[in-house]
Amino acid sequence: MLDQAAHENFPVAPFFLPRAWRADLMAVYGFARLVDDIGDGDLAPGGADAVLLGLDRAQFDDRPALLDALEADLERVFSDRAPGPKHPLMRRLGPTVRRCELTPEPFLGLIEANRQDQRVSRYATYDDLVAYCELSANPVGRLVLGITGTASPERIRRSDAVCTALQIVEHIQDVAEDLGRDRIYLPAEDLKRFGVSEADLAAPSGGASVRALIAYEAERARDLLDEGTALVGSVHGRLKLLLAGFVAGGRAALQAVAAAEHDVLPGPPKPTKLSLLREVGATLRREG
Repeated sequence: MLDQAAHENFPVAPFFLPRAWRADLMAVYGFARLVDDIGDGDLAPGGADAVLLGLDRAQFDDRPALLDALEADLERVFSDRAPGPKHPLMRRLGPTVRRCELTPEPFLGLIEANRQDQRVSRYATYDDLVAYCELSANPVGRLVLGITGTASPERIRRSDAVCTALQIVEHIQDVAEDLGRDRIYLPAEDLKRFGVSEADLAAPSGGASVRALIAYEAERARDLLDEGTALVGSVHGRLKLLLAGFVAGGRAALQAVAAAEHDVLPGPPKPTKLSLLREVGATLRREG
């Protein structure tokens, strides 16, 4: 599960960070991946994770039950009482929570986002989608600030903008994959505005109206990145490089979408390592 970190749009715990930060970031990433894999039905077959969480093996595909069990295991992470957490990824999370004095709220937000995925498959408005991102994405940035000891109200606000942008970028890239799960993260009001039907999103490639819609959502994500980029200039040292990597990952992904002429239906356009490095440099120059 943790080996998926290498395939994200942006570096999760790059080599240049202090070892303690890398360990803590990977512990949080392991939790986030476990939550998402439960919510998406992507756990390894065989039911091992269900058993580790205290469920019957036959409940391996009962997503609500698995999320409830994971929340119960999270409570054990934050409890001083025995027994401790059951799942090995949750046991790994414990030292990070204690060392960094993290609170349960960001972790609970990620679980709630995946509960919402079981109930909600369409979003009527952009505001509805942003509210979902407050659960599904923004907690990750807040945890990074908590791990690095740099949280402040202004940094949290900027971080939220970056994280929401990155989530929207991911939704843009994964339109076809999400539709395969019967989920659409493009606001219904925008589909209507651009004359796009769900059948249009199921086509092998995007027509002019679909591409115009994707370009519109991409511009929204770019505006959020612009709003949040000042976060990079507010910190120093290796953390500055890490946050620049997050912002650059979003910008490079948007460049890949634009290079595909906003046709995301054949598959997610992905940035190259070179384009990512260029964007890191450009972000550091702007915010240096």
